[in-house]
Amino acid sequence: MKVNTNSDRRSGHTWRFFRSGGFDQVRIDTVDDLRHLGELDQKLWSVLACPTSGLEFDSRTLQLLDTDSDGRIRAPEVIAAARWVCAVLKDPDGLFRGADALPLAAIDSAHPEGGKLLATAQKALAYLGKPEASAIAVADLADTTRLFAPEHFNGDGIVPAELAAETTSDPALVKAIGLIVDTLGSVDDRSGRPGVDQDRADTFFAAAQAVSDWHAEAEAAPQTVLPLGEATAEAAAVFDAVCAKVEDYFTRCRLAAFDERAATALNPADAAYAELAVQTLGTDAAGVAALPLARAAPGRALPLGEGLNPAWEGPLAALQARVIEPILGARAELSQAEWQDLAARFAAYRAWLAAKPASPVAALAAAELRALLEAGVHARLSALIAQDRAAETAAAQIDALERLVRYHRDLVTLLRNFVTLSDFYDAGDKAIFQVGTLYLDQRSCELCLRVADMGRHAALAPLSGAYLVYCQCVRQDEAPITIVAAMTGGDADEMMVPGRNGVFYDRQGRDWNASVVKVVEAPISVRQAFWSPYKRVGRMLGEQLQKFAASRDKAVDERAAVGVAEAGTKAAAPAPAAPSQAFDIAKFAGIFAAIGLALGAIGTALAAVATGFLSLPAWQMPLVVVGVLLLISGPSMLLAWFKLRQRNLGPLLDANGWAVNTRARINIPFGAALTGVAALPPGASRSLADPYAEKQRPWGTWMFLLIVAVIAFVLWQQGMFERLVS
Repeated sequence: MKVNTNSDRRSGHTWRFFRSGGFDQVRIDTVDDLRHLGELDQKLWSVLACPTSGLEFDSRTLQLLDTDSDGRIRAPEVIAAARWVCAVLKDPDGLFRGADALPLAAIDSAHPEGGKLLATAQKALAYLGKPEASAIAVADLADTTRLFAPEHFNGDGIVPAELAAETTSDPALVKAIGLIVDTLGSVDDRSGRPGVDQDRADTFFAAAQAVSDWHAEAEAAPQTVLPLGEATAEAAAVFDAVCAKVEDYFTRCRLAAFDERAATALNPADAAYAELAVQTLGTDAAGVAALPLARAAPGRALPLGEGLNPAWEGPLAALQARVIEPILGARAELSQAEWQDLAARFAAYRAWLAAKPASPVAALAAAELRALLEAGVHARLSALIAQDRAAETAAAQIDALERLVRYHRDLVTLLRNFVTLSDFYDAGDKAIFQVGTLYLDQRSCELCLRVADMGRHAALAPLSGAYLVYCQCVRQDEAPITIVAAMTGGDADEMMVPGRNGVFYDRQGRDWNASVVKVVEAPISVRQAFWSPYKRVGRMLGEQLQKFAASRDKAVDERAAVGVAEAGTKAAAPAPAAPSQAFDIAKFAGIFAAIGLALGAIGTALAAVATGFLSLPAWQMPLVVVGVLLLISGPSMLLAWFKLRQRNLGPLLDANGWAVNTRARINIPFGAALTGVAALPPGASRSLADPYAEKQRPWGTWMFLLIVAVIAFVLWQQGMFERLVS
């Protein structure tokens, strides 16, 4: 591996480079490399941006690196992370070990921010019950609710009831928080407890004021809006239960007054009673309830005692007790004018009820809400929320501590997949974009990438020059995923789309059922290119033979069908037999003569080739054979060699949203390392005896002997043997 150095004149730092993948990559092996990362010309970076999803990398670390939350990690964010972590660590050399735990001694307490981080780490360990621990790990910060007590300010602007009780000893404030949580829901505090933020507090007290004002409207005109005071709601329900039936009765009476002839038709006919007479009746019978409340007559009042429909005696008794007597007094009947007076009294109540604020807060008692409004609880709660938000040190420092611990473990790994692609070109590691291994068609493909949008990816990925196989992978209880695998070894003769199945192992070792859904063809190897002309010729001959056999078979079937039809016709209508045609021996002899000439021409050609080949010196014969093979396979091999040298990782990553800054080649040796082809283990024994092998037929041997015999005969006819003997 060739190493170059490049000194940055602005800082005096000497950069070291290595050659891999066909381009120069910078080494990041020392703390000085990290400190001066921002001074490295970004034209020398391998990648300038990458997505935060679809990678085999800690998602929380990516989230912390993505400071603008745009879903992409960019070069300035990587530089800022490297600069910050080097500033707050006393010994950043531990970054290259990628340890899961950060020693407290490595934090630079002399640095202003480093001192805060050290104090935060010690406090966090004390919360976790490990005050004597000398290091803090990523797992210690995974559940931040363990690091925050609900009784303390934590800077998230969310106030649980425990915080209000601990810091204010204000029961009204604690009660208000409980009511807000019950009516409008809660927001989880950093401690994991339900709490209230400013938006919910404002919404609750605005709704409380609206409900209070709504109740004030009824209190301002109690006789109009609430004719029965607190019993108005129950009385209105009783009134509404009989309203339609009472209106029906008075309408019938008015029609009877309009025309006396209508009275008979408006009251039940004898037939209606006849139908009821055969039934088992009760006051809850539907037929009885459908009858009018009482007999309709011109100007008649509604009786409240005798003469009522039995099915409505109960509801009208409730109307008299709850509505009529409290407003009009006790009476035996109700006139239409009195009924209309009652309806008008409840109309104002209904209008007021329709204006009730549509908020869960409206279910609370007006006195309870007014007590909170008048006590200034809203202002005190807002002040407590502001006080919690102002105390950002605890939450911010915990976030910063988590950032530091995760950077300590993951940052260098990211740099080796971002500033350089050394993890990809290192045989011992896998890059963060390699999601697993695909086993398919007796080979293993290591260059497998997750694909979110196969259509978009397949439009750009072919520019990589690699043979690509897109697979849909499914696993029980997991969402399906789509991957693309680069095949850089073996051949593609057995690849079928769709339906070819394989197994995909992800980076956690879990197996997925993989099914090929799309193939992008490209050269795989020079060896495959060598045999491809012969395979193409073989396929062409096979196809032609199949077509010829199919056409002959079809012709035989057609002739047989015609023969059967003619035989049937002749059987139906016998005709004089035609004279048999005489055997034409001259024509038959001509056919054999033509065949003989063809064989002779072939034999002459073969003899000429054999004569020329045998006339060569022995040392030239292998060269001729090699030359013929190169003449046939050479163009295909040369074209494949050029294409294989142009294979490029960049388009595969660009299609997934990366910004690759270089031409990362996948040359022939490296491609061979990315795809493993089936081979017997070293030292394995192998038996060639196959009990189910197909029986060998000597046709090939006979054909070879026939050709040798023809060539020998032609050589003998031309006197070649005599000349060789003499």
